[in-house]
Order: sequence, then structure tokens, then C-alpha cells
Amino acid sequence: MKRAVFLDRDGVINASVVRDGKPYPPDSVEEMEILPGVAEALRSLRAAGFELIVVTNQPDVARGKQTRAAVDAIHAKLSAELPLDAIYACFHDDAEACDCRKPKPGMLVNAARDRGIDLPSSFMVGDRWRDTDAGLAAGTRAIFIDRGYSERKPERFAVNVAGLPEAAAWILEQKQ
Repeated sequence: MKRAVFLDRDGVINASVVRDGKPYPPDSVEEMEILPGVAEALRSLRAAGFELIVVTNQPDVARGKQTRAAVDAIHAKLSAELPLDAIYACFHDDAEACDCRKPKPGMLVNAARDRGIDLPSSFMVGDRWRDTDAGLAAGTRAIFIDRGYSERKPERFAVNVAGLPEAAAWILEQKQ
């Protein structure tokens, strides 16, 4: 079984668009900005043998505020520029009560099944409570990147870090 680092997208890999203290995804590839140190952090995790899997809620598609094509274009650019193994996206809104929308663990569980990943030896890195809760529900260790959003903070996580480079360093220090 393989180990993985599951990564939220907006606020972890690329910059969120923050309005009134709340994070939003970029509207287009042109607006998308990969955060400093992300590529290097991902390369170090890959070199250590981790699969790198993005798990992202993109409810603006269901809400009619974003097109699937725009999200797919952002994912194509991320995949071209970063050493990612897979991207799993949930396009549902809360009202649809799907199993894949974080904080439910569906995307992580599906990726683990699809890719032969051992969840207890894996990690989830996110910048919102939904991310850490999904990681914990899937049986991973959860890492919280605190971006100072004006919203509920997660209650449980293994460590609080400033960004993905610090999260990667912490993961690499852990004994498996």
C-alpha cells in the first residue's frame, strides 16, 4: 500500500481570492496563482515516496457561478506545472448531500481505493475545517494551514502550519 498526501486546492496549492475574510476559488486560469514554495514542497514529498492527490470542493459549478470547463482548465494547468498524481473534485453543493463533498471523506476514500493508498499512513493538508474534518474522517492525519479567514476554525488537527512548505517539512519528519 502506498502513502499519500491529500491536498486541498485553493489556499493550499494556489492562492484563494479572499473577499470580506472569506476565501473563494480563482475564476480562471489567468487568475490562478500557485503559492510560493508549493512546487518545491511537492517535489520533496514525491521524492519521499508520497502520492500527491488534490481533493477539492468546487460547488460554484453546481451554483452556476463557475463552469466545469474553467475548473478543468485550472486543473490542467496545475497538473502541467506541479508533480500531482491525481485531482479529485466534488462539483456538488451542500444541498445535494453527496458523499464526496468535504467534510465527508468520499474523495479521499475513493482515491485510496482507486490508487491503493493506506489512509492511516497518509496526510490531509487543508486551510478550512472541511478539509481537516474530511482527512480525520478518512483516517489520515490532518494538517491545518491557518490563512486567518473570518470563519469557523477546525477543532482537531495534528499540526497548525503557515503553508505547504512547512506542512511538507513536518510530514517528512514523521516516522511511518
